[in-house]
Amino acid sequence: MLPGEEIETLVDELESIITEAKSPLTGGGQKKIVDSQDAYELLDEIRRVFPQEFADARRILKEQDELLAHAQQQADSIIADAQQQAMILASDQEVVRLAQQQADNTRDQAQQYERDTRYNAEEYAESVLAQLEENLKSITGSVSRCRQTLSDNSSNSSRGNGGSNAPANGSW
Repeated sequence: MLPGEEIETLVDELESIITEAKSPLTGGGQKKIVDSQDAYELLDEIRRVFPQEFADARRILKEQDELLAHAQQQADSIIADAQQQAMILASDQEVVRLAQQQADNTRDQAQQYERDTRYNAEEYAESVLAQLEENLKSITGSVSRCRQTLSDNSSNSSRGNGGSNAPANGSW
């Protein structure tokens, strides 16, 4: 029998005894004649069973409390583990975010360095080519003047030298 069932059965029997009891000839419907011996025996049995029922109920409540406490400890442990895992994941995500940010910064700096270097190299090349162009113009001008001088000297020599192409002083 489950705890409480035996007492419930005994109380039901006591109720049955009272219900089946006869009413006295006088005194109305609320009064009944009950066999006191039967009633006392049932009350003694209830008193005998009650302490065991209480002990069983207390034991069950204690086991239930222990089970709930154990379940609460497990729940707390699971929650703590989940929070720790969440913190680790958040930390890992923060590391990844910072690494990505640093990589983006490094890439941006490299691209800026490349643009600056290319601009400076093009500017330098333009400067060198402009200087070279000026030098070539100067050299071309000098060559043209030298040719003109040679041509003029050659014309003067032909007239005064009798057509000789040799320089007047004898050296080239």
